[in-house]
Amino acid sequence: MLRETHSAIVAMVGDRAYKVKKPVRLPFLDFSTVEARRAVAAREVALNRRLAPDVYLGVGAWRAPDAPPGAEPEPVVVMRRMPDDRRLATLVADRSSAGDGELEAAIRAIARTVAAFHARADRSPEIDAAGRPERVATKFLTDVGDAHDVAAGALDHAVIETVDRLGRAYLAGRVPLLEARVRAGLIRDGHGDLLADDIFCLADGPRILDCIEFDDELRWGDVLADVAFLVMDLERLDAPALGEQLLADYGEFSGEHHPPSLARFYVAARALIRAKVTAVRVHQGDRSAAPLAARLLDLAADNLRRGRVTCTLVGGLPGTGKSTVAHALGPTLDAVVISADEVRKELAGLPHSARAASPYGTGIYDAAHTEATYAELVHRAHALLEQGTSVVLDASWSRRAHRDAATEVATVTASEIRELRCVAPIDVAHERIAQRARSGSSTSDATAAVARAMAATAEPWPEAHDLDTDAPLFVVSAAARRALD
Repeated sequence: MLRETHSAIVAMVGDRAYKVKKPVRLPFLDFSTVEARRAVAAREVALNRRLAPDVYLGVGAWRAPDAPPGAEPEPVVVMRRMPDDRRLATLVADRSSAGDGELEAAIRAIARTVAAFHARADRSPEIDAAGRPERVATKFLTDVGDAHDVAAGALDHAVIETVDRLGRAYLAGRVPLLEARVRAGLIRDGHGDLLADDIFCLADGPRILDCIEFDDELRWGDVLADVAFLVMDLERLDAPALGEQLLADYGEFSGEHHPPSLARFYVAARALIRAKVTAVRVHQGDRSAAPLAARLLDLAADNLRRGRVTCTLVGGLPGTGKSTVAHALGPTLDAVVISADEVRKELAGLPHSARAASPYGTGIYDAAHTEATYAELVHRAHALLEQGTSVVLDASWSRRAHRDAATEVATVTASEIRELRCVAPIDVAHERIAQRARSGSSTSDATAAVARAMAATAEPWPEAHDLDTDAPLFVVSAAARRALD
C-alpha cells in the first residue's frame, strides 16, 4: 500500500512503513539531491522521536534494481507501521463507529501529550525571535504571496486578497499581545504540522508523527500556533467542536491562556499554509486536490472574519435597555463588557450596588465625574483591544467627544468600531426605570427626570444603528447581531 504527499511517498509493507523523499524543489523546500534527502531523513527521525520514539526506527537505504552502477542509494525513513483504523482522521470521519466519548477522550489525550511536549520543547533567543510581531507578520505575508504564486487552477485570488486584508488588520494592532507571548516563554520548537492524518490514537496513548524536518524555522513559533494546526484540520473534517475542545483541554494541561481572536488568527494562518501546499499538488498534476485547496483558503478567510477584534459601543438614554443588550452581546462576540455605571461607582469608591441618585449633572454625575468615567472606560478598552480582546462598552454615549475618544482607541489598536443606539418608546423606558428602582437590582441611578434632561442635551449620533428594544430580548439580540454583521 502506498501513500503520497507533495514531498514524499510512503510504502506500507507488513509491520513496517518506509518513507522516501521525492526529488523535488518547491518554494519552501529543496529535496533535489540525494545528499539533501539523506540529511533531511536523519533529521526527521531525530525530531520525530521527541513525540514518537518507538515509531521512528532509523534511516535505511534503497537502490532501484535498474539503478546504474555506482548510483547512490536512496535514503529511507524506517518506521513501525501504525494501524490505519486508529488514525485520528479516520475516527473523526467515521464518528458513528466510535464509542461514546471515544473521540473526546482521544482529543484530551492528544492535548495532554502536546502540552507535555511543549513544556520540554527547546527555547532560545533565536527561537523567541520567531514569535516577535515583525516575524509573525512577515511569515503571514510570505504565505499570502506564495498562495498567489500557486493560485492558478486551485485558489481564488479574490479570497487570497480577503485573507491578506483581514490578516494585516489583525496584526497591525496586536504588537503588545505578540510581544507579551514572547515574554511569557510561549515560543517553542514545536511540531509545526499537526494533522489528523498523522496522529494515531492507541490504547497506551497517542502517537504523533511527521513533524516538519526540512526547515527548523517552520517549527518555531507560538505554542498556540502549533495547536492551531490541528484545530484547523478538525474544522476541515467538519468537527469544529473537537477543535474547540482541543483548545480548552490544551489550556487546562499547559496553563496557556489567549484571547479567542489569537486562536482564530493562528487557525487561519495554518489553513492558509495548507491551502498553498495543497495547491502545489494541483500543479504537480493532482487536479482532484483543487476543491480541498479552495476549501482550506475559505477556512482561513472565515477564521479571520471570526477573529476580528471589535469595539462595540452600545448606547442610548436611560431605560432603553442598553445594559441588557450589551451584556447579551458580550458572550456572543467573545467580548468583555465594560459598563460606565460600574466604572463611575468604582472611581467614586462605591460598590456597584450603592445608590447615588442625584439631580442631573450633580453628585457623581457632574461633568468632572462623567469625564473621568469615560476616560477610564476608554482606557480599559485600549488595554483589552491591544491584547486582542474585543469589548462592548455600555454607556449613554450622548456626547460626540466621548464617542470620538472610543473611535480613536479603536483606530490605534486596529480594531473595528461598531455603534448601536438603543431606542424605546418613552412610556416603556420610564416604566423600566421605575421597575428597576423598585427592585434595586440595577447599578443605574437614573430617574425619569434624568432621562428627560439627557434627551434634551444629547448630541446627534448619525453613525449609530438604531436598535428598537421594545421586543423580547432574544428578538432584540438577534437584531443587534444582524446590525453588527
